[in-house]
Amino acid sequence: MTNLDALRYRFGAALSILSLSWSAYAAPAADSAQIERGAYLASAGDCVSCHTAKNGKPFAGGLPLATPLGKVYSTNITPDPATGIGTWSYEDFAALMRHGKTREGHTVYPAMPYPSYAHIDDTDMHALYMYFMHGVTPVSRTNRASDIPWPLSMRWPLSVWSRLFGPATKAYVAQPGSSTQNAAQIARGAYLVQGLGHCGSCHTPRGFALQELSLGDDANPVFLAGGQLVDGWIAPSLRNEHGDGLAAMPAAEIVAFLRSGRNAHAASFGAMNDVVANSMQHMSEADLTSIAAYLKSLPPHKQDALPYRYDATVATQLYHGQVPNAGAQIYLDRCAGCHRSDGKGNGKAFPALAGNPVLQTNDPTSAIHIVLTGGSMPPTRSAPSALAMGPYAAILSDREIAQVVTFVQTSWGNRGGAASDRQVAKLRKASGPPVTSRTASAGVLE
Repeated sequence: MTNLDALRYRFGAALSILSLSWSAYAAPAADSAQIERGAYLASAGDCVSCHTAKNGKPFAGGLPLATPLGKVYSTNITPDPATGIGTWSYEDFAALMRHGKTREGHTVYPAMPYPSYAHIDDTDMHALYMYFMHGVTPVSRTNRASDIPWPLSMRWPLSVWSRLFGPATKAYVAQPGSSTQNAAQIARGAYLVQGLGHCGSCHTPRGFALQELSLGDDANPVFLAGGQLVDGWIAPSLRNEHGDGLAAMPAAEIVAFLRSGRNAHAASFGAMNDVVANSMQHMSEADLTSIAAYLKSLPPHKQDALPYRYDATVATQLYHGQVPNAGAQIYLDRCAGCHRSDGKGNGKAFPALAGNPVLQTNDPTSAIHIVLTGGSMPPTRSAPSALAMGPYAAILSDREIAQVVTFVQTSWGNRGGAASDRQVAKLRKASGPPVTSRTASAGVLE
């Protein structure tokens, strides 16, 4: 063998070793059916909403997520080998999804709902992995560090948090006494709600360490009983109960809400708009129906909540030109054109305020937030109109907003709590500078 032949041999051997080393990290061969299923599951999990920055590339990360400790930024989950997850094995991917552990060994912030994703079974987890490796376009975008100051930014406490509050991987098990008539449908709905849908992340109260007080336990009445979102909105109860729950909403209306963000009872707002637009509207009718069946199967948490009963007293007063208080006058001037003086709204275009579940709680935060900053209903395939309400922060004072919110929370039979000037001022400060709008005198209170 000549020196040149030896050099060629060594070079070829080195290439073979490099090729074998890369193959250990490279994703498995693509399977079109599995990729398609993974795309559906990623949509059901609403992955794109958090992992896509404003005007950014899909799944490339960079979206700021507010937490009580400071902002964290979503990561790049495209298959880019340098800045994304392109060199991750399935085991790496599953460890992150179920336990919040990165390939580098640190624990992610629980802004990622891995306690919910722990419920995803292996078949679906493999499909998700195949989709992110073969169905997503690679994007080179370096992940951004959090804005959480040291020492709160240290990672080791997150590992302790995960051991204390992160659940073990487990499949859904129906609670004793569950109806057998639609048991399979309820089980499918529970799997979606507790796992991919991670509904408990927003709709379940949290404890002192910001942990969900219940993780997918049907027998625990706190699960899905309502909670506060990290961006200041109040998430209503998803249990079959009166007040802010779903007792007055038939299953078909729940399906309509999930598909379009609106129904005869309510309209979506805040973070739920992204859930509807990027996730729920793309789900199958069977899966939406299963979700509705599961939610309707959950017994009430608020045992003393009474059914809503419409009270026409205020509507009659306003019809005859009798204005009982300052809040009623502001409502007539600013809101009644769309929501009507009887509070019954106008179909799905301008949702009813009378009996609206969001207005039945003691905490008026969501109503204040909507009046201050405005809101919109997301355009969807089944409801393409993007109806919006302009902000009133630049038009109404803290006192006036408190007055009109108190009026809508306590009129037409609504059993909500009154709003105070102080509550409005606090939310106004948190919301930032007011946004002026030529449409601020009309719109929708969602």
